[in-house]
Amino acid sequence: MDEERDGELRNPFPSPPSHYTKYTAHNLALLALYNQRLPDHPNPAQHQILSDQTDVPEWPLTQLEKPRIDWILEEPDAYYDVFGERWFVKDKIPSLAELGGNQLYPEDPGTDVLPSCPILRSLLVTYSQLTSSVLVPPPTVSSNEPPEWQGHVEWITVLGQNLMAAANDLRPVQR
Repeated sequence: MDEERDGELRNPFPSPPSHYTKYTAHNLALLALYNQRLPDHPNPAQHQILSDQTDVPEWPLTQLEKPRIDWILEEPDAYYDVFGERWFVKDKIPSLAELGGNQLYPEDPGTDVLPSCPILRSLLVTYSQLTSSVLVPPPTVSSNEPPEWQGHVEWITVLGQNLMAAANDLRPVQR
């Protein structure tokens, strides 16, 4: 029974890092004072600069500074790591061709303003052909050919994927 109770009390989220306790109002005030006095001292020793203050920690106060995002953004593939996973700063939607699909429209959105119009026409024609091929009598048992409707269904699947991908490629324009 005690083991069940212990299992219920476990936190599903990871514990915060141990240095979170360093972010006190006193330490942040010391950091601001340190940064203010730093240009006046050629030899930046933390204890010398803050010798008139009390409770100056042994560890460097510069650990409390926020990370420089501009350094991260200068990288061509800007990313950061959190809990062992890599997160990219600039979201890039992969193209249908990069995902292994059959892309029927050009990569550059400036080339064709509405790439979905020919795809929609093709979808309507294929759907019309599908309805007529469904009305054809079934093949004989000795026939090894796949039914005509299967090719139409596969093509409609490709066209549907291209319509969704074209709509997703237009999302940056909407922002």
